[in-house]
Amino acid sequence: MEIQLHDMVVLTSNIRAKQFMGDRWVLLRRGQVGTVVEEYEDGKAFEVEFSGTDGQAFAMIAVKAEQLISLHYEPLELDLAS
Repeated sequence: MEIQLHDMVVLTSNIRAKQFMGDRWVLLRRGQVGTVVEEYEDGKAFEVEFSGTDGQAFAMIAVKAEQLISLHYEPLELDLAS
């Protein structure tokens, strides 16, 4: 499945990012969870917002599609007859 706007995604590698609304740098680690807020170049890259458990954004960066995995909460139903 393709990544869509508002999908929850996970980073596949570490990425340095400038702190959202700040001057400090943070390390977004492999496995860091974020939300897609914008799509670029027909799905080749996405703007992803990363927030803490308190809901406050701590980073927002553009990430290449191949550096992301989309999270799924429901199984994909299969038609066993075909």
